Amino acid sequence: MNLPNKLTVCRVVLIPFFVFFLLNDAMNPNFKWIALALFIIASLTDLLDGKIARKYNLVTDFGKFMDPLADKLLVCSAMIALIELGRIEAWIVIVIIAREFIISGFRLIAADNGRVIAASYWGKFKTNFQMFMVIFMIANFSFSPMPLLTQILKWIALVLTIVSLLDYLIKNKDVMSGPF
Repeated sequence: MNLPNKLTVCRVVLIPFFVFFLLNDAMNPNFKWIALALFIIASLTDLLDGKIARKYNLVTDFGKFMDPLADKLLVCSAMIALIELGRIEAWIVIVIIAREFIISGFRLIAADNGRVIAASYWGKFKTNFQMFMVIFMIANFSFSPMPLLTQILKWIALVLTIVSLLDYLIKNKDVMSGPF
């Protein structure tokens, strides 16, 4: 397993620890900051694995499949926990997760036909905004203008989620044209 793929697996391994600290911050006020640090570290592995894979020609089908899946697991786990903490509306998380299921379905159908659909520009952009949104929601800054900035990030992330879904559907409509 090459370094980019190890970083992707590391991101997945960090998720349960991140969720534990985020949901148990009432036990210890420092847990929120540990959760934030773990989320940022996991998010940075996403940036690193892609850069290393492209720079050293270490792009693999495993990486093309697992990297976006690891991102989804990280961000969706965070958002579900943030619903529990009352920091994001459930309907927004449902829209975001629904998009992820649709894209995953497309990827599975494509894989059955011997194709790997890599993450798109819009998908990466969406993921970055979702990660920034989650960082701000975990930190839960109450001083101005941070709550407003957090709300703006939330709405941008939601819009980019929908735009990236439409981009995938349009660019990969031929995936659905096979025999059923």
